[in-house]
Amino acid sequence: MIAVGIIGSGAMGSGIAQVVATAGHEVYVLDKNGEALLRAGQNIKASLKKLVAKEKITDAQSEEIYSRIHLVKEMNAFAKCGLVLEAIVEDLQVKQEVFRELESLVSADCILASNTSSLSIASIASVCKQPERFIGIHFFNPATIMQLVEVIPAVQTREGLSEEVKELVKSWGKVPVITKDTPGFIVNRVARPFYGEAIRILEEGIADAPTIDWAMTELGGFKMGPFTLMDFIGHDVNYRVTESVFASFFYDPRYKPSFTQKRLFEAGYLGRKTGRGFYNYAEGAPQPEPNKDEELGRQILNRIIAMLINEAIDALHLNVASKEDLELAMMKGVNYPKGLLWWADELGLQHVLDTLDGLYEEYHEDRYRTSPLLRKMVKNGQTFFQYEKA
Repeated sequence: MIAVGIIGSGAMGSGIAQVVATAGHEVYVLDKNGEALLRAGQNIKASLKKLVAKEKITDAQSEEIYSRIHLVKEMNAFAKCGLVLEAIVEDLQVKQEVFRELESLVSADCILASNTSSLSIASIASVCKQPERFIGIHFFNPATIMQLVEVIPAVQTREGLSEEVKELVKSWGKVPVITKDTPGFIVNRVARPFYGEAIRILEEGIADAPTIDWAMTELGGFKMGPFTLMDFIGHDVNYRVTESVFASFFYDPRYKPSFTQKRLFEAGYLGRKTGRGFYNYAEGAPQPEPNKDEELGRQILNRIIAMLINEAIDALHLNVASKEDLELAMMKGVNYPKGLLWWADELGLQHVLDTLDGLYEEYHEDRYRTSPLLRKMVKNGQTFFQYEKA
């Protein structure tokens, strides 16, 4: 069993370390900041203690898992590792500098990987002397709980490595999907309309945030509405991802950020973490009630779902991932109640097409353009799966 190095001792790095150590690997967690390393160790111990309290593992298993985690300050500790995974700040130059230094310290067959959620894997790999051993391995936060892991081969990645890494990630008890190295990969690309179209509906005055959240949870079956979720994620994170995806797609209007969210970000109203976002989380603050008009709710749901489905279909059209991996990613990565392609079959592809064409006819904006694959499938009477209505 290979030893695994983790660069970065923050919540993501320490979470990944716990997952990998639980699977039986020796794990080396690197941070040059001693205090950060100490916190990471304490956080991992606390996390394992919770699992003991829930009777998921025993005290002896907790100690055994922790004994496989080694907190280190020097990169040469990775000399015997078969995989080194970086989980640090989302800054291309910083990541590139790390891999320039790392490559000379590890063995020639050591796999190098980045946990980036928004940067190009090809760009990070470009500084390596052996870019063919570089790959993206993107966990979701919290890594100990979230099942999905996106495996992202770069154009330089050697053939077969993505399948090897997929099998390795499976052995860690996770659900891996393989995705093309495009902005946002699967989840952060396909999920953009869940936030963006919800904000657009709010900005137009069609409905307020509580009503849109109610429609998506009560009528759509989502665990959180878009505004509750954005406040939970934090606008410093969610807005920046939207901005990054928009720029990376050469300013395609489908991914355009909103001024509404930008102003919250600029004001420091980041959501739950600061006590205010779309909602006020101050103690005793009145919480606005939704308008539970079902007809209005269905209109909201239909519009947002059509946009999400279109994004998933376009990702399939452009070979970002297989239809099976697209479905898995959205259900396991962001807990959607159904896979979006299955949902498209259930609603009827003609219905989805009519909804999108209606929006385009109303607004004449390119954000509502229909994926060519959807139009083609409607024309040919096709479905994504063998779906039959009861």
